[in-house]
Amino acid sequence: MAHELYTRTNQKIYFAGLSLDSWRKAEASGSLNAQGLIQAEREASLFHLYGALLGLCHEIAGYYRSPGAGASRVELILSRSVLDAAPSPELAELVELAEQGETWLASLLQAYAALFEPPRAPAKVKTDPRQPLIEAVSLDEPEPALTRDELELWRQNLKSLALRFRESLTEW
Repeated sequence: MAHELYTRTNQKIYFAGLSLDSWRKAEASGSLNAQGLIQAEREASLFHLYGALLGLCHEIAGYYRSPGAGASRVELILSRSVLDAAPSPELAELVELAEQGETWLASLLQAYAALFEPPRAPAKVKTDPRQPLIEAVSLDEPEPALTRDELELWRQNLKSLALRFRESLTEW
């Protein structure tokens, strides 16, 4: 494998695609362990998408010789302080996408961070102790799991961003 920064980004985007394909096959199989396989592929897809984003950050930081070009986490690169120290249009776009909570990039970062959270039991509504026979029921739906289509969209967005950024990073 070449020792160019873009190769890691490409590899992780490809691996995310393989995970998404395995996820699709697990959904179609209907086997007894399908739910476990789906969860494993969901997490693998998120892992590789995060790695691809980190690779893209390394490409940008390496091109501009920015501080933190060897950071081990995306959050260490996609910050206002790094952007202020070494401004670039590509990094500015990524920082803006990461800071706006409704964007696909912010969702990807939140979903990846959630992988490291311990499992939590759903919150129960407190009841009045004077009325032990009445049970309070919460109508809040549990947060839906990420869909394969959603992660595939993130993969495509990341891939198109990488291609667009590479065009501007190429020296003529």
